[in-house]
Amino acid sequence: MKERLQRIREEAIEKIKASKNPEALNDVRVSILGKKGELTALLKSMKEIAPEERPAFGQLVNDTRAEIERVMEDAKKQMEQMLLEMRLKAEVIDVTLPAKKNSVGHRHPNTIALEEVERIFIGMGYEVIEGPEVEYDLYNFEKLNIPANHPAKDEQDTFYINKDIVLRTQTSPVQARTMEKGKLPIRMISPGRVFRSDEVDATHSPSFHQIEGLVIDKNITFADLKGTLEEFAKELFGEETKTKFRPHHFPFTEPSAEVDVSCFKCKGKGCRFCKGSGWIEILGCGMVHPHVLEMCGIDPEEYTGFAFGVGLERIALLKYEIDDMRLLYENDIRFLRQF
Repeated sequence: MKERLQRIREEAIEKIKASKNPEALNDVRVSILGKKGELTALLKSMKEIAPEERPAFGQLVNDTRAEIERVMEDAKKQMEQMLLEMRLKAEVIDVTLPAKKNSVGHRHPNTIALEEVERIFIGMGYEVIEGPEVEYDLYNFEKLNIPANHPAKDEQDTFYINKDIVLRTQTSPVQARTMEKGKLPIRMISPGRVFRSDEVDATHSPSFHQIEGLVIDKNITFADLKGTLEEFAKELFGEETKTKFRPHHFPFTEPSAEVDVSCFKCKGKGCRFCKGSGWIEILGCGMVHPHVLEMCGIDPEEYTGFAFGVGLERIALLKYEIDDMRLLYENDIRFLRQF
């Protein structure tokens, strides 16, 4: 038995040293130490040995097993180290190669335009106030002096959820809600998404963004409105920009006007961009109608104010000379990379 045990030990060590990879090493372990291995078979045959010799022989078998396992563990570590060195040699990094560039996102033209407008008005002392996109008919129309039979309330122009709730068609309801609170004076702009039942084309969309401003205080005049919008236009389009006010009609302001700015491409001389007129329309404005003040709980004899509204997309289209509004919503990365 001892000779057989010695032979198993020597053959196992030879096979371990001859192994070239972890798979071969595992095969040796299974053939020697496994359930059906030679060493296990030898232990099972101990019944053939005299009872008084079994303890000594069992100790000898365990010592042999321990030695084989030690040699096998050493061989495994050497093999792993050798494989690691081979892999490191194969994975040499050429530090002279150009690095991979990360794909970095770009701010949307609407976001850039909005931040610019907010910066201008915050610098004038205005605060930015937002409100709900799903609005009561009361705030979207009635408190803004738009009666029940007004064309703007037609279902062809407005998205109705029910007879009392609509998707807001302007951000003016935020102004009505702010005036109702009675915290005067008010200097605010209310940017946000609005909805109108328009067909999608180069200049229209059923969902777009507006920025509307409101000032309520004692002794506010049209001159204050004019000066504010002139300063806004110069900040947005350049110091050389001129403004022109044309009479217009809005239900919630009286008097009302539309504002044109001198074309910043041709400096008012006339070009393709301004269609030869030298002027570009940018927004609507006017003095807050006394009836609107009354409905919001403000005394029109004591307080006056002005309001204005500009389309955010219109500013982006003008500022970046984009000729199709749909480009702003398609999220084409080739288009957005330009900003």
